[in-house]
Amino acid sequence: MALSVPIIDIVNVIASAKFENTIDLEKTIERIPQTEYNPSKFPGLVLRLSFPKASVLIFESGKMICTGTKSKEQSIRAINSVMSRLAIHGIDLGEKEPEIEVQNMVASVNLKGVINLEKCARILPKSMYEPEQFPALIYRSDSPAVMLVFGSGKLVCTGNKTEEDIFRAVASLHCILEEKWLISYN
Repeated sequence: MALSVPIIDIVNVIASAKFENTIDLEKTIERIPQTEYNPSKFPGLVLRLSFPKASVLIFESGKMICTGTKSKEQSIRAINSVMSRLAIHGIDLGEKEPEIEVQNMVASVNLKGVINLEKCARILPKSMYEPEQFPALIYRSDSPAVMLVFGSGKLVCTGNKTEEDIFRAVASLHCILEEKWLISYN
């Protein structure tokens, strides 16, 4: 049983969608305001949304990447909003509904304790700690999760595709830290 309950906050969801038609980016930039496109620097067009707050990258191949949302539902809403906006301006994406898939979720976590990173680096398998290079320990769990573990008890958890995976990965690391006396509470 954990001595504290972690505070987990999903801070970024990255989702993708693939449409059956290619997208004419030059036509899109002409017709849709608030778009950014500089093919010499980046091959995609950027469309920033205010609600839900997100950035959607649109590629000529018909692929879209949505970033900056806090949930899968917000990502779906953002991609649907862009689809509607493109359709209103005569950009044909095809008849088939795209499959929207979460590629990565990033969470900020507070374990509410102090973590001994030097000891963690010696004890935890699949961990790396080079304080001269970066102030956090990099921990690769058995799941796809990769965590940046800070001495303050804060973590950044990335590499998961569902909230459940994040909660499982954090609970697993938290349990290990407590079992091996790598975390202390004030």
